[in-house]
Amino acid sequence: MLFKVLKFRPLACCLFWMLSLAQLTFWPSISFGEEKVDKYGGHLVRVTTSDPKTFNDLISKETTSSAILGHIFEGLTTTDAFTLKVKPHLAESWDVSEDGLTWTFHLRQDVRWHDGKPFTADDVVFTYNELVYNPEIPASVRDIFTIDGKEFEVTKVDDYTVQFVLPVKFAPFLRGLSQAILPKHLLEESVKNGTFNFMWKIDTDPKDIVGTGPYKLTKYVPGQRLVLEKNAYYWMKSPEGDVLPYIDKITFVIVQSGDVALLKFLEGTVDAINIRGMDYPLVKPLEVEKNFTVYDMGPDTSSNFIVFNQNQGSDSQKGEPFVKPAYKLKWFTNPDFRRAVAHAVDKERIIEVVMNGLGYPQHAATSPAVGFFHNPDVRQYEYDLNKGREFLKKAGFVDKDGDGFLEDAEGHPLEFSLYTSGDLGSVRGVIAGMLRHDLEQLGMKVNFQLIEFNELVTKLTATYQWDAILIGLTGGIEPHFGKNVWASNGQLHMWYPKQESPATEWEKRIDDLFNTGVQELDEDKRKVIYDEYQMIVSEQVPVIYTVLEAQLAAVRNKFGNLKPTRGSVFHNIEEVYIKPEFRE
Repeated sequence: MLFKVLKFRPLACCLFWMLSLAQLTFWPSISFGEEKVDKYGGHLVRVTTSDPKTFNDLISKETTSSAILGHIFEGLTTTDAFTLKVKPHLAESWDVSEDGLTWTFHLRQDVRWHDGKPFTADDVVFTYNELVYNPEIPASVRDIFTIDGKEFEVTKVDDYTVQFVLPVKFAPFLRGLSQAILPKHLLEESVKNGTFNFMWKIDTDPKDIVGTGPYKLTKYVPGQRLVLEKNAYYWMKSPEGDVLPYIDKITFVIVQSGDVALLKFLEGTVDAINIRGMDYPLVKPLEVEKNFTVYDMGPDTSSNFIVFNQNQGSDSQKGEPFVKPAYKLKWFTNPDFRRAVAHAVDKERIIEVVMNGLGYPQHAATSPAVGFFHNPDVRQYEYDLNKGREFLKKAGFVDKDGDGFLEDAEGHPLEFSLYTSGDLGSVRGVIAGMLRHDLEQLGMKVNFQLIEFNELVTKLTATYQWDAILIGLTGGIEPHFGKNVWASNGQLHMWYPKQESPATEWEKRIDDLFNTGVQELDEDKRKVIYDEYQMIVSEQVPVIYTVLEAQLAAVRNKFGNLKPTRGSVFHNIEEVYIKPEFRE
């Protein structure tokens, strides 16, 4: 079993923490020996703590957009939530040549887009050739589907058959084909006239956003809610032959903080939330009274970290460097400076104070939840301010005027801005506040600023004008799918994205490792390769890891077919139903 129901522990709850998140025809099935359960209908209400940034799946880079779009779009394959093996989805089967380079996919012939148009091979070829591999489109997945600069050759065999020819063997190929397929008939013209990057923005009429998934977007009120309704054309059926999905409507209520989300859940207006460790003593004792269950799904597969801006580029319009004053770039590119900061992260205290003990220290670039590809032997930076001071001294920082703050070798005061999202009681807000305190003990002056999440993403991926950011990324079990973060030319290579050539030797080595690892089919040999990249990251600390949250969820006892796993409570949303007595 991949999850457990939590037993209550009476722990002190001393801080508030923001939620980290994120018309079918009735065909009755026949059953013998038991009463048939009416599974159709009902309304699921969830929460999100930020608005989406886009409804364009290909250019989505943040979790709120991705969480919503996961209900709307689908790929050729998917990953079984329990076995973690790849299984067919929009492709019902495939064949592969003896050399492992030519893959032929046979598509389902019963799939329609939300507007009723048939899904065909044209959509698959269009998605890869015209979108993923289009250099004018900022698709971070392009990094994943490119090996040594070489693209896959994608061709149509017939209306329901597609062929992929790979330049070299590609170990995670099948898993990578979970990439969402987009409709050619609606988006082809936007590619031709150069407007695709502006398609399906948050002000788009919901009816124009069309996928093949179990739900379609029907309403979006900024700052209030998103509403999804079931896809009348959805192709999937239950083992008993029921047309899916069962639930009629899903609403995501947009709230300003985790505290508001928790209040809405406890008052009964929301059906499920991810809960914070520090809220556990408040929530757990109410299970029976308020008829819900708390699930512990283990460590998160995501990551949380501090990153410093090492971007050597300039704003062409303003004619000024992204990192200014220029001397800050010297600080941020010095690994001893970053190592000093790493020694100021008190992971154990964060877990106890912020997460009520329900968390895990993170040291490696992959979460322990990943399992096989996690490297537990990376360099670790224990909380030790004296070691931090030694690294700062080595980097040339001293307190020249006796005011308690350090200056660099040229006399510039060691001062920078640290951004994160949320509020002072959010998980990142509290962590940033704790970090600021310890960094000031080292002699750094930190200007801590809380901003909206979408503004944070804009700084990180568009304007590039920031000093330091505390943020997180989602993760998965396949290390190559992090290539857009770790490749020196990657779209999400946060500290210095889209490099024309690697800025450092260690970044070049990571580039080489990812290009080698993706072609190695022997899992044990791949393990050695990805262990090395994690070791390099721990030595060079381009990102400074903090802690992993325990995945905790509180869910009302109104659902059938609920099968929580390490990945999600509602990973099988199309199969989940609301028990008749709980439907309106």
